[in-house]
Amino acid sequence: MTTTNAFGFSVDVPLTYAEADLRVRELLKAEGFGVLTEIDVRATLREKLDVEFPRYEILGACNPPLAHRALQADPDVGLLLPCNVVVAERAEGGSRVSFMDPVAILGLVDNPALAPIAADAAERLHRVAAALES
Repeated sequence: MTTTNAFGFSVDVPLTYAEADLRVRELLKAEGFGVLTEIDVRATLREKLDVEFPRYEILGACNPPLAHRALQADPDVGLLLPCNVVVAERAEGGSRVSFMDPVAILGLVDNPALAPIAADAAERLHRVAAALES
C-alpha cells in the first residue's frame, strides 16, 4: 500500500534491506533513472555522532533527458535535483522505499514549463513503487 505526504510517497515491502536496495535500483534503471549519489545515513551517523541507526540510504536518482529539459526551462531548478529515493530498514521487518514527489518539489518553482516534466518523472517513480509492491 502506498502512503503519501506533502512531498513524497512510500511503499512498504517484505524485502530485506539488501533486496529492496537492489530491486529499486533495477526498477529505476528500467524507467531511465541512474543513481548519481548514495548517502549511507547509518554509516554517517555512526561515524559523526557515534549513534546507531537502522540501515537507511538516500539515493540521488536522475533521468538525464528529464533533467536536461528541466534545466533548459529553468537553470536554477538544479537546486531541486536529483529525485531522492530512500531505502530504509523497518524495525518490524521488511523495508520502506520512499520517493520524493517531483510534482510537489518542482511546484515550488513558478514555471509552468516544469509541470509536464515533473508529471513525467512522477509517473515513472510511481511505476517503480507499484512494481516494488507487486
